[in-house]
Order: sequence, then C-alpha cells, then structure tokens
Amino acid sequence: MAEACGVRRIKLGSQGLEVSAQGLGCMGLSAFYGTPKPETEAIALIHHAIHSGVTFLDTSDIYGPETNELLLSKALKDGVREKVELATKYGIRYAEGKVEFKGDPAYVRAACEASLMRVDVACIDLYYQHRIDTRVPIEITLIHEEPLSGEMILSSPLEFFIGELKKLVEEGKIKYIGLSEASASTIRRAHAVHPITALQIEWSLWSRDVEEDIIPTCRELGIGIVAYSPLGRGFFASGPKLVENLDNNDVRKTLPRFQQENLDHNKILFEKVSAMSEKKGCTPAQLALAWVHHQGDDVCPIPGTTKIENLNQNIGALSVKLTPEEMSELESLAQPGFVKGERSISILTTFKNSETPPLSSWKAA
Repeated sequence: MAEACGVRRIKLGSQGLEVSAQGLGCMGLSAFYGTPKPETEAIALIHHAIHSGVTFLDTSDIYGPETNELLLSKALKDGVREKVELATKYGIRYAEGKVEFKGDPAYVRAACEASLMRVDVACIDLYYQHRIDTRVPIEITLIHEEPLSGEMILSSPLEFFIGELKKLVEEGKIKYIGLSEASASTIRRAHAVHPITALQIEWSLWSRDVEEDIIPTCRELGIGIVAYSPLGRGFFASGPKLVENLDNNDVRKTLPRFQQENLDHNKILFEKVSAMSEKKGCTPAQLALAWVHHQGDDVCPIPGTTKIENLNQNIGALSVKLTPEEMSELESLAQPGFVKGERSISILTTFKNSETPPLSSWKAA
C-alpha cells in the first residue's frame, strides 16, 4: 500500500486560484450515502484532512439539504477558515417534492447569500452552478440587465449587461466562478461573458465520456478540472461487495451501474485493476485515483470518505507513479463504453443534455 505523502499545491484554472492537488468531497458526511456520521467524527475527519494538506473542501447547499454547509461552518471555526479553499454550489433545490434546477439571477444571489450565512464565512472561494438550468440562457445566469421589463427581449450587446455573479465577485462574496456538469457549448458561452475558473465533472476509470469534448474544451479555455467520484462512487475501493454493505437509504443502491445485471459485468474491471494494483504495491483505489492525478496538473480529484483510514489511503495515491505504459494499460482496461449502466439516475441532468436557450430568445419574468 502506498504511504501518504505531502499534498502538493496546484493552480486550478487560469484566474489565480490555488488549491491542494487533492480535495475532499464532503457530501457523504451528511447526505445521500447512508446514515450520516456523528458530527464530532465528521469534523475530526475534516480537521485531519486539513492537517494532512487536503485543504480544498467541496460542499453544496443541496447536500442535506443544507446540513453539509452547516457542518462545514462548525469545522471551520477558530482560525481554520484561513487554511482552506472553500467550494460550494447552487442550482438544485427541492420544491413541492420535486427536484428542480434554477439559474435565474435573483435565485443565484439569494442562494449565495444563504450559503454564506450557513457556512458563516464572508467569502466563498469557488462558487459553482451545480446543474444547468436548461430553461435559462447561461448568459442570464452569469449576467443580466437592470431593470428588466417583463416584455423585454434581451438581445443587447453583452458588454451592456451587469453580471449577477460578477457583482457577487465585485462585492467580495465569491472569488471564482465554476460550472458543474455543463456541456462544451455551455462552457464556451459562459466563459465568453465571464471567466470560468473550474468545471466539476464526474471523471474516473469508469466514467470517461467527458474526454471526448468536455476536457479538451476546458484545456483550450484554461479552465481547471475538478473530478468528483474519482473512485467510481466507492467501486474501486470495495468492488462489487460495496453494494452488499450499503445502507438501505444509500442512493448508490438506485444507480444503474450498481444493479446486478450491470454489476456482474462491471466487476471485471475491478478485478483487472486489482490485479494491476497488487503488482504496483498499492490498493485498487489508490491506482484508480493515481490515474486521475496523472491526467495533468490542471486536474484536482475530490474523493469523499467518512473514514480517516480511507482518507490517508487516498492521500497515498499521490505517491503512486505510473509510467506511460501503465497509463495505457489502465485505459485499455477501462475503455470508454466498457462499463455498463448510466452513471446517474435520470432525474439528475448531466452535461449530455445541459444546453440552454439562446440569449436572444430570453424574456424576463
């Protein structure tokens, strides 16, 4: 097993944000992955991560909802805030028992100010749109003209607009703007009106479809890449037996890739990665995570965990060195399309259908 080493720093994107080369996805400490850990244990894990050099913390207002941000507020007391790069998100909310995506400027401001209050900080380092609102032009999410007439069609030159997110930056409430699960065209449109610092996207040995056009687009524009679920939602840590140990309220039990008809096929990948990791003297999870790290210094994976032991193992992945031949071998084992089943449930809109209407078609509410 690779030992934990020092966590290097990287530049994320081209606007000046610097983060630890590996972050901590905090979602599972509060939501979706079974019964949350006791608060004291969760805070202890966050503090251990920071002390170990993992200072890039990722949360969202929908985790809980809201309870994960409240957990972070308690973890970041007594001088801890100054040691971390805090990322949170807006754009998903529960309304009347349904999930909806929102990207209108008024909602963006309200969501940002609510997150600031919950986490009890003066500024958010990186603020993502969590999912794309396909009803609202991406330009309107980032920018809008004031005042807006209910009948007004927005077709003026973009330089005449005042950006809501831009205003939040100018007010010192956020430092950098990010997107999550956006299509290549949406990324381009957004970046054209305001620099996007980072894109958060699922990227791992079993989720490689972003490599076709999403990753190249980010690199062309100088946008950093934050890889969530780099361990395949725990698959590369435990393999097929992961499903047997999940709580009944763990959302992974509903994911297509963990259904038996797909799992029987997907376990082939785990077995091959395990065999290779044994030769390397590391765990399958460390090998899978090292593959993400070797994608480049513009990539920051944010594996989540509820156990300090697993956190230490994840940090150890930074010391696993892969040759070009080993990278090729891994990629031949995990070719795009090899894994069976969709990576998420259909209700969670992904980059594949995140197109938004053209700016010229927008009418203010």
